[in-house]
This record gives sequence, C-alpha cells and structure tokens, in this order.
Amino acid sequence: MARVLFIDIKDSEVQTYLLESGRSKYELQERKKYPLSDRRDLILDPAPPEVENTYVSLPLSSLNFRVIDLPFANRDKVRDVLPFELDNIILGGSEKVVFDAVPLNTAGNADRVLAVYVDKRSMGDLLGKFRSQNADPAFVTSLELRKALAEFSTEKLLSPVHLEEEERLSLAIDEIRNPTVNLRRDEYAYTRDIDKMKKSLRWTAILAILIAVVVLTDLLLNIAAVRSDIATVKNDMRKEYRELFPEEKNVVNELHQMKSHLKELKTKEELYLGINPLGALLKISSVDRQGVVFHEMTMDNESLTLKGEAPTLTDIQRIKESLDRIFEGVTISDSKSSAQGRMLFTITAKENIG
Repeated sequence: MARVLFIDIKDSEVQTYLLESGRSKYELQERKKYPLSDRRDLILDPAPPEVENTYVSLPLSSLNFRVIDLPFANRDKVRDVLPFELDNIILGGSEKVVFDAVPLNTAGNADRVLAVYVDKRSMGDLLGKFRSQNADPAFVTSLELRKALAEFSTEKLLSPVHLEEEERLSLAIDEIRNPTVNLRRDEYAYTRDIDKMKKSLRWTAILAILIAVVVLTDLLLNIAAVRSDIATVKNDMRKEYRELFPEEKNVVNELHQMKSHLKELKTKEELYLGINPLGALLKISSVDRQGVVFHEMTMDNESLTLKGEAPTLTDIQRIKESLDRIFEGVTISDSKSSAQGRMLFTITAKENIG
C-alpha cells in the first residue's frame, strides 16, 4: 500500500500526518508536531523514503483573498480571466502572486468567485525549504479555508479558525482526495510525475530503438545468410548443368537454359515414346487363335492394326474378345469373305498402358 505525507502548517506549529492508503481509505500511521516560532524557520524531519506523495496545508493567516463577481463559474474559465481582475486590485499585478479560485454562491446574474493568492517569493521560499527536507508537495492547499468555505462569510476569512485534531486529520484526507485550492501553479507547478513520465518515455524510446537495432541486425544477418545460400545453390546448379551439358561453354542462366532443353526434349517426345513392338507381339502370341491367322500388324504412336483371316465371323468375334483383355479400344473395323470362303478382317486397338 502507498504512503503519503500531509504537512499541516499552523500559526504556531507544524503537524505532519504519515498516512497509508488502502483501497478506499487512508489510515494514520504516524503523527508528529514541530514548534514554529517563525514561519520562515521551517525545520522538519526528512520525509521517509517510502513516501510517494507529499501535500501541504497553509493557515488562513498566510493567504490573501478577494471576492470577485464574474458572469460564469466554470473554474477553468475563471482561472483564465482572473489575472485581468487581479491586475486591478493587487499592487504589482497578478505577475507577483500565485493564485487559484473557488466558486461561491450565486448572487443575482453574476457568479461570485473567491480568489486565493500568495506572494510568489513566499511560495518559492516555502518550496525551497521543503526540497531541503526531501519533500516535493504535489499541491499546496488550506484545511482552514476548507472549513471556512463550509458556511462562507468574509468575516470567517479574517478570524482564526479553530479545528480539533481529529477534524484536521479528516479534512486533510478530504483535501488529498479533492483539494479546495492548489497554489502550486505557473512556474511553481508540480512536475515530478510529468518528469517521471518523461523519463519513462525516454527509457521506453531507448529500449524501442535498441529493439529496432536488434531486429534490424537480425534481419540483415538473415538477408546475408539467404544471399549466401542462394549463391551456394547457384554454384551447385551451374556445376550440375555443366555436368549434364559439358559441350555448352556460354552458361549465363542455368535455369532458363535448362527450361529450353526441356522444351526441346518435349518436342522430340514422340521419337522416344510409343507402343513397344516386342511387348505387343508377346501379348498377341498369347491369344488362342484356333484357325485365325494374322497376315499383317501395323503399329504407330497411337494404335495397333491387325489384319488377317478367320474361318467364320464367330471366330473373328472370339479373337476380338480375347484382344479386349490385353488391349484397349478393340474394334472390328472391316470384315469380308474371300474367294476361298474364309473371312478377311481388320481389327484396331490401343495398347493398355495401365
């Protein structure tokens, strides 16, 4: 759980609350008091190193006030126009003070605003003393102002506000959650969280650059390795190509030249592929001819033609059925009787590749 330090400055003493923040509440861990004979002589124990944030409350007596009527109550707009209003009522103008504003009750058509301010030099001295005590307040507010605003009247701002110890602690916790005013503005604005974020972003950017360098280096090494592999493959391809075609001396593009050779071989395919004559003869010799005689056999790249004679048409049909078992597309393309009373026939077929 996080620890925070609330410094409550009174007219005659300073009280600190070391609080530990839980899920929805703050618990008091330590309370200390320091005498304060002169507000310019602020001596405190250094803030514990485990403290994440410090907050400061000033007494009403160290603050200055002006009640101003404005046509709106939006706090951001009020802060924008407040310098022009303060220039007319503060000696030296708004440049000499650090200010904030609190909306009050509406009177008629105007919204009343309480301007709260302190001298810039006093604020600078106060923050310098806190820095020497290892403290950097996230905001500077006022517990007594919060109490005075509960039932506001200008008289309450001019008279001392008495608060019991437990009430001051309760108001301190309320201020941590939602400060009434914050007098750390302009050149005194709290920047530690912003500085932390900038530092974090700076380290993030450095890590991102380092990661990018590592990724780029890995990519370049991979590219170099791929190029080396490509060069090795090209050398192996050239070596194999020269072994296949030793007569070629001008080898420019092995892959392209190999494709050319394959294309040339494809055009000569029919010179190397076709029916196996010996195989076809062996298959025909296995057929039971029973009086059927083959006089002629013609073979080409696509078909086989058998011519012969048989005693009857039935014998021709029987031979055709026998050939069906060893060839494909067997057909009787011609049949007629001869002068000797036998039947002449022509049968065509295709070799059964399967």
